[in-house]
Amino acid sequence: MPPEGDRHERLWVAWPTAGYTLGDTAEDAETARQTWAAVANAAAQFEPVSVVVHPRDTAIAPRYLDPAIEMHVREIDDAWIRDSGPSFVVDEDRLGAVTWVFNGWGRQAWARWEHDSTLAPAVAEWAGAERVDSKLVNEGGGIHVDGLGTVLLTDTVQRDPGRNPLHSRADVEDELARTIGTTTAVWLPCGLTRDSNTFGTRGHVDIVATISSPGRVLLHDQRDLAHPDLGVTSQIRAVLAEAVDARGSAFDIVELPAPTVLRDAEGYVDYSYVNHVLVNDGVVACSFDDPRDADAVAILREAYPGREVVTVDARPLFARGGGIHCITQQQPSISAAPEVS
Repeated sequence: MPPEGDRHERLWVAWPTAGYTLGDTAEDAETARQTWAAVANAAAQFEPVSVVVHPRDTAIAPRYLDPAIEMHVREIDDAWIRDSGPSFVVDEDRLGAVTWVFNGWGRQAWARWEHDSTLAPAVAEWAGAERVDSKLVNEGGGIHVDGLGTVLLTDTVQRDPGRNPLHSRADVEDELARTIGTTTAVWLPCGLTRDSNTFGTRGHVDIVATISSPGRVLLHDQRDLAHPDLGVTSQIRAVLAEAVDARGSAFDIVELPAPTVLRDAEGYVDYSYVNHVLVNDGVVACSFDDPRDADAVAILREAYPGREVVTVDARPLFARGGGIHCITQQQPSISAAPEVS
């Protein structure tokens, strides 16, 4: 599995179609559609974008999307394609798509996955990729790789009793080696507090930490004593400080400060600048109308030199359970040389 910073053939997005992603009112639905479209349209300025649209939305989505964006029509349940879609891999001039088992983030009572459980094979076919089927219950938001063999993941996701109740760390690592080619797993203890509550993923890594380049990790840094994630990020920082990557090198940890806002109507927020997506020559990053937005943009510009950083207000996404990285999935190019060695 190449790093996200390698060149992309395109970016995949799924269109919000029903349930909590659209909300209870017409105003809620409008906000969701505008936000998903803002991410897709921002990415489309850098690379081709394909959006999976439910048949009921074929007349609605084009009103919001850049005309250059390609649409694929099929029934879907939800709009988090990072998790329900495949994880793409490459082998010289061959494109593969790992089709994990998707079961609604560990059979969550609020989730629906009748159609999303078969979305990954459909995307693989549209992309012209060879399927690499896996029996591991996993989501793309639950892993981050450096392209050299290192993978970040959390005990609370891959070893979740609702996902893989009988799997040891070794079992998970063996399957990741087979499917995405990793050799070194860095196990983080958990995810952020809200993401670990009832309506979360039980601890996706893509809201906590990402490998921005070989040997460098961007870490969510909650600094407020009143927020429960202060202790969480302290634990994760300690694990990363002791870890090494596939080359045997220690990590340079770069802290991405959490926004200053602590709570919304539902409790402590999990707003995170870590949950950005890389596109060709750019970064589509979260903003929160927060004093730390500018600090985060500056850190991301330094972490990804030569890339333009554009932001989208991600509060409507986080209110629904995720962020920009969660609603996107990159398809790597098999014709471009990799950017890491």
